[in-house]
Amino acid sequence: MTKKVLVVDDDPNLVTYLKALLEDNGYEVITAKDGIEGIEKTKQEKPDVITLDLLMPEKTGIKMFRELRKDEELKSIPIIVVTGISKQYQAFSNFKKFIYERKLPGPEGYIEKPIDKEDFLSKIQAVLK
Repeated sequence: MTKKVLVVDDDPNLVTYLKALLEDNGYEVITAKDGIEGIEKTKQEKPDVITLDLLMPEKTGIKMFRELRKDEELKSIPIIVVTGISKQYQAFSNFKKFIYERKLPGPEGYIEKPIDKEDFLSKIQAVLK
């Protein structure tokens, strides 16, 4: 059975790249441009894994992550954070603080931009096993 990946990112070029990379490797891909659309698509499509950018307009990836982890029906979907936030940025430390201080399960993976395609695909495969 084909595994379904939801790519949530506001960068259309990155979404196009990840969609092509995943489809070339046998995955079904759904996309969303922000956290609002990401939540809707998660509820509609029930993906097997979500790749989630942190900094997006409307609803950030942090807010989407929090919402998914609190939802009984959706909280078990693995999430791989894909972000350009490096460790020196405040948003990254806020995200780490949020993850570790809130007692919510953390993401199943973390990938920094620019994306290494081998690393990305191996993380997707690992969380789907």
